[in-house]
Amino acid sequence: MEIEFTDFLVIGSGVAGLRAAIEMAPFGEVTIVTKDIPTESSTEYAQGGIAVALSDEDEVGIHYEDTLRAGDGLCNEEAVKILVEEGPLRIMELIEWGAQFDREGSKLAFTQEAAHSKKRVLHAHGDSTGKELERVLLNKVRTFKTVKKYPHAFTLDLIVEDNECTGAYILKLKEQRVIAIHAKAVILATGGAGQVYERTTNPLVATGDGMAIALRAGAILRDMEFVQFHPTALYLKDAPNFLLSEAMRGEGAILRNINGEAFMKNYTSAAELAPRDIVSRAIISEMVKTGASHVYLDLRHLGSEFIKKRFPRIYSTCLGYGIDITKDLIPVSPAAHYIMGGVKTDLNGRTNIRGLYAAGEVACTGVHGANRLASNSLLEGLVYGARTGLTAMERINVEVRAGVKREFRFNSMETETLRAIRAELKSLMWQKVGVIRCGKSLEEAMNKLKEWKEFTEWDYLTREESELKNMLTVAELITLSGLQRKGSVGAHYRTDFKERGTDWQRHVEIFKKEKIEVKFEK
Repeated sequence: MEIEFTDFLVIGSGVAGLRAAIEMAPFGEVTIVTKDIPTESSTEYAQGGIAVALSDEDEVGIHYEDTLRAGDGLCNEEAVKILVEEGPLRIMELIEWGAQFDREGSKLAFTQEAAHSKKRVLHAHGDSTGKELERVLLNKVRTFKTVKKYPHAFTLDLIVEDNECTGAYILKLKEQRVIAIHAKAVILATGGAGQVYERTTNPLVATGDGMAIALRAGAILRDMEFVQFHPTALYLKDAPNFLLSEAMRGEGAILRNINGEAFMKNYTSAAELAPRDIVSRAIISEMVKTGASHVYLDLRHLGSEFIKKRFPRIYSTCLGYGIDITKDLIPVSPAAHYIMGGVKTDLNGRTNIRGLYAAGEVACTGVHGANRLASNSLLEGLVYGARTGLTAMERINVEVRAGVKREFRFNSMETETLRAIRAELKSLMWQKVGVIRCGKSLEEAMNKLKEWKEFTEWDYLTREESELKNMLTVAELITLSGLQRKGSVGAHYRTDFKERGTDWQRHVEIFKKEKIEVKFEK
């Protein structure tokens, strides 16, 4: 097996991975591996914006309180404090690097989104904030000669000996060849796992790879039951689940059922501006009530000129599918959007394995608690990406070494079988482990996942097979964690345990020894 050496290995090229790389690049060689092209990540698709207390009317303390409120009692308060206090510095840094956020005259323009009590969401080019961040961070990375990029490189597994991570096994997809890259420190920044669901706003790359490989390496994962469903994704037969930004409701869009009736005030006094989990459940309830597969989002009263200027990307995308959002009702329904859980880290990105760090959506710092506040994810990627990169440098004087070579057990799957299982898995998770769950549905999902267990016990030489292996693993983690939490908190809602339950303030941890084990954190 071919062996390579680097100082710092970053797995993933979204906001967290790039920001970590920028922190480390002046001090050593950084290798960024990504299974697609460097720009393909959830960052690229983030429309709404980035929340930060920088406007005249806002304060860091108010942002802190809003984040805790949305997290429904399960946020790590210290982690939230770090997020809101270091956030402004990270944004000003981006502006120095050339980020072009929208402005009103010479001042930055802020909008309000659901569950925010102030206008604090910055946006770029109307609804292309993530794309702008990706552009700026990639340009910054290019200024360092110490950074090497490996596109089309799938991370099969981490190299761990004596609870120390010394690198990763990387599959070069085009050559179908495995190499070992050894490093002083490895940072997981692989993003989320929305693709395990039939309806998701996440890009095709979001298959939970980092969570699955971390589990196999012996890392502890936490809060995997908390999956956030975005209330408003485009619902059309031949269209992708395109995200209809939270900012649309922030600007005054109204949700209507298929009879044209506004219904949100029947569920909560906050109406359209309630936290995402509440809005998603209200939409599902209304769909069941009316026997419909969707509801409508109505912007027509906001005016054509404003809509086109504020939401240019959404306007043009919907127009491509025959919907003029300035004149037509937009069919929407919830879709899996963000996972609050992930690889358990401390406030500096450290995991329970020496030399292994995690940042961004793949990690669980406790910032989001049981339900993420809208537009806090890009900020988390920036703040904790920087902190993790800085912390990883504690290993700058560690000697990079090649350990014992692993023997791989390669297998292959028939394309037809692979695609059938992937489609069935996504449907299973949507139906049984979705917006609304119960013990029976979770058990049914678990029984089906056991039938596919053998597919997680092999190694594969294609991206599609390796992704399915990881999706099956992450689906099991979400389902087992959901069974463990016999209560309803934040984004985890069980019809058989509608109250919070006695253990509601405890976090669910999941890890693998001989088998996968799940328990409440002590």
